[in-house]
Amino acid sequence: MNPASVDVVLVRPARAANVAAACRAMKNMGLGSLRLVGPPPGLDAAEARALAYGAWDVLDGAWVAPTLREATADATLVAGTTGRPLPRAWTPRQLAEDAPARAAGGRTSLVFGPEATGLRNDELALCHVTVHIPSDPAHPSLNLAQAVLVLAYEIRVSALAAAPLSAGERATAGEIESALEDLARALLAIGYLNPDNPDKVLAELRGLLARAGPTPRETTLLRGLARQIRWAAGGVARERGAGG
Repeated sequence: MNPASVDVVLVRPARAANVAAACRAMKNMGLGSLRLVGPPPGLDAAEARALAYGAWDVLDGAWVAPTLREATADATLVAGTTGRPLPRAWTPRQLAEDAPARAAGGRTSLVFGPEATGLRNDELALCHVTVHIPSDPAHPSLNLAQAVLVLAYEIRVSALAAAPLSAGERATAGEIESALEDLARALLAIGYLNPDNPDKVLAELRGLLARAGPTPRETTLLRGLARQIRWAAGGVARERGAGG
């Protein structure tokens, strides 16, 4: 799930401090788009800005919409959070996993209601799916920033899991073969490989490295390890020769 395609929508939040703390939670997890419906007074107060430490750009960049309908008008998926375990409600993890397909490349609105009451039924009716955080029934209530953080965390984890490796992070075939050559010499030196037929084991090691997808740095470490093994094996052989 792409964090850049997500808008956090806070509907009638009760306190500026809660909005500020939610901004910090958003920025912790890479979310930057905040929309407010019925914002509380005091968002520019020193106390609120202190709670939004480091996330002032999120707070200052918040778009104030007159209604929830307008705040979510450009979203292809609107997910409304609820403290009630409604039938077919998604978990935050399911949201992160299934929302991209439902949004079909468009924007996703994550809608949070007032702290004390949550979203009204008519507001939930504007949402395409509902999301429920399965907290412990003995103490199920979360504050606004906590709820934002839980959903934002799952979105970040899903984005990290889906991120492709950038060019240069995987070792080339040539680097892997060079590491295997050094490893073969080391394993021969300590008698691990059969000198008459080393290829079978080396083929298995090649497959292991291919599945592991090492980085260039890791193949360099492997070559250094192999060379150290050869050096140590040579020392043992010299000591045995001297003792004989």
